[in-house]
Amino acid sequence: MKKVTVYSRTGCHLCEIAIDLIKSVKQENNFSLEIKLIDNNSELEKEYGEQVPVILIDEKVHDYWRVDLTRFTKAINS
Repeated sequence: MKKVTVYSRTGCHLCEIAIDLIKSVKQENNFSLEIKLIDNNSELEKEYGEQVPVILIDEKVHDYWRVDLTRFTKAINS
């Protein structure tokens, strides 16, 4: 099973859209989902601050800012 991690921040509109899109295909695809807030974490803020949401698949960066569902589901199922 693939692991999807989304680095997000509180009140981030793009983050909410990306997370909703990922959740919309979760039932049909086999992956775990973890949402990590970078708020108040200086290390994560430094690494991902201007790029959230950052979507990782199996600990490798897949996308920044937006989710292309076709590309995402293809990566999850490969």
